[in-house]
Amino acid sequence: MTAFEEMGIMPEIGKSLEEIDWLLPTNIQAEAIPLILGGGDVLMAAETGSGKTGAFCLPVIQIVWETLNAKSKSDKSEVSDKCLFSPYDIDPNLSLAADLLSAQSKVTNQWQGVRANKAVKKCRGKKNRFYFEIEFTSPGLARVGWALENGSRELGTDRFGWGYGGTAKKSNARNFEDYGEKFGDKFDVIGNIIDLDYGTISWTKNGQDLGVAFQIAQHLCEQNHFFPCICIKNAGLKAKFQSDQNAPFGCTWIGQLGSDQIVNNTCFAVSSANDNSPKALILEPSRELAEQTHNCIVNFKKYLSGDIRQCLLVGGLSAKDQMHQLQAGVDIVTGTIGRVNELVNSGHLSLKSCRFFIIDEVDAFLAQGSMQTILQLHGRIPRMFPDGKRLQMIVCSATLHNFDVKKLAERVMFFPNWVDLKGEDSVPDTVHHVVVRVDPRKDNSWMNLRNSITTDAVHERDIRNYKNPDKDTLSEAVKILKVDYVIKAIDTLQIDCAIIFCRTKLDCDNLETYFNQQSAKLCKDYSCVCLHSDRTPQERQANLETFKMKKCKFLICTDVAARGIDITGIPFVLQVTLPDDKANYLHRIGRVGRAERMGLAISFVSNVPEKVWYHANCRTRGKNCWNTQLVEQGGCCIWYNEIQLLADIEEHLNCIISEIGIDFKLEVNEFDGKVVYGAKQSSNVGGYTYKDHVAQMANNVQQLYDLESKAQLVHLGLYY
Repeated sequence: MTAFEEMGIMPEIGKSLEEIDWLLPTNIQAEAIPLILGGGDVLMAAETGSGKTGAFCLPVIQIVWETLNAKSKSDKSEVSDKCLFSPYDIDPNLSLAADLLSAQSKVTNQWQGVRANKAVKKCRGKKNRFYFEIEFTSPGLARVGWALENGSRELGTDRFGWGYGGTAKKSNARNFEDYGEKFGDKFDVIGNIIDLDYGTISWTKNGQDLGVAFQIAQHLCEQNHFFPCICIKNAGLKAKFQSDQNAPFGCTWIGQLGSDQIVNNTCFAVSSANDNSPKALILEPSRELAEQTHNCIVNFKKYLSGDIRQCLLVGGLSAKDQMHQLQAGVDIVTGTIGRVNELVNSGHLSLKSCRFFIIDEVDAFLAQGSMQTILQLHGRIPRMFPDGKRLQMIVCSATLHNFDVKKLAERVMFFPNWVDLKGEDSVPDTVHHVVVRVDPRKDNSWMNLRNSITTDAVHERDIRNYKNPDKDTLSEAVKILKVDYVIKAIDTLQIDCAIIFCRTKLDCDNLETYFNQQSAKLCKDYSCVCLHSDRTPQERQANLETFKMKKCKFLICTDVAARGIDITGIPFVLQVTLPDDKANYLHRIGRVGRAERMGLAISFVSNVPEKVWYHANCRTRGKNCWNTQLVEQGGCCIWYNEIQLLADIEEHLNCIISEIGIDFKLEVNEFDGKVVYGAKQSSNVGGYTYKDHVAQMANNVQQLYDLESKAQLVHLGLYY
């Protein structure tokens, strides 16, 4: 039995792990896998390269397989014959009474919604005008109305729902317009009318007809099912779906309809063979990370009987092919948030059977401004399922102490277990990181290089003063010297494999061009590829594979490669410019020192301010933009203070980062001056080199053996 099997992982999955030499779980895997298998929400943080992908993929694959192979008494969820609120199609902070007609929420800062377990549909040859009522049992805010099966429970915030709110507004697709009267007092009664013959939706308040609010296209009326839906803030409501009295205004109570005009809410039925709703959804912040996780799942599931169908949803691939895959049936979806959201909104991807929602590198999503999209996707997933199990959330973050991460976790997770193996940020002892100061006031070699090294054109329109360099001239000089120092570091340290981080895509392109020029000019090998968002997805994938296969020496990239991409055995990282987010410093240098191999990270830090591009407020986000004015002057540039950035990083890490000169001589330090970067860390005990956990424990095992032998001999009276 493998160590993974002892934690509850299936032997078939354990067999696949043995093939890739995963003999022992990492710390994060040992902590998280039992918690996820146990059914709880898990919020985890650990160092880059710690095995977080395996920590969530392994238990998710197993639970999805068990779900698919579980024998069910019925192929469908049990649905009451009566029309009631659905206890499964509901937001987590909304409570239903035992009669499933009364709903209440005490939450004041977010909407909580629920749909009925029945929907109405148009039937030819019959009158298709339907009605239900909502009465306030405690005052508060509410929107009431109708939603399609793929509509949000936050009624009226997408094009699949039509609501009437207590502020006297009607809403559809977030278009809020004046309608009717305000409501929300105790005992207020709101009637909800839909006429599928004429394609109209209207409401009444306390018996008074408020008139037609929406005109619905006939094709929607013909092809869709309309669910009664409510969402509330700090209010209590009771629904009436049928009555002994006739429904007003020529309508029919929806609870008294025949089977030809009403359908069950099947959101939580067991998926059929061609269901487009996966059991698990995994969101990654980049295409490369999504592909990496997708490939991990392929490897982990290879020995499982039966097929777990998976799909990769990322930009750059044919959306039509992805739609066909979803239509054929899917169990696990891995994707980027843009493509996933696009397919959900178009109805090609349903989340009605999604039991796992995994958000990897959530802090990267929050930095991209994707919180609202995450909440919208979360709002489309049921909280409970017919077998009594809840939706499971797994969230991975660089740190659990980020305010925005905590805020999101409070909104989408149910009493999560925290697995924090990172704590305060620190540099692994396998990473040697140093700083090289770049000062054009002391090193004027840039004078002779200014015609051979292309910079980012920030100073293209400035008048440079080379005899008495001013601020702008020194800024351009820094850009030139940094490129030259990168080449010197490569030559002096004989670097033959490194990731080189640049601040912008333009910097990456310029450095790639210079490397290629130097290769031709000096007949040296500076072979390189670029990885940034302006390269096509196909080119990015090809470049990444080229570097992984060691067909080139250097990967030049922006921070897109700093998070989670699985590139093992990297001995060197060079940072041309420090990141503006101190957390990214650790992500970058974390590319080395993985799997207990030694790594060296060199950061080039300017001693003078450097003017750089900053397109955060740019209309084109930097595309074809050459506005070199400062941001406060309406331009797209800022002054970059790397001295302050370095101080912030040192304060964050609570350490002083060693400095080396431009001769790149490394001081003898805790590595005893015997480091071969890229090799495994040497042990201070016994003088041997770490090979694997068996070799590492050999001395201790021998000592235990000797002690046990001695104890047995003493017991037998044979030891003197």
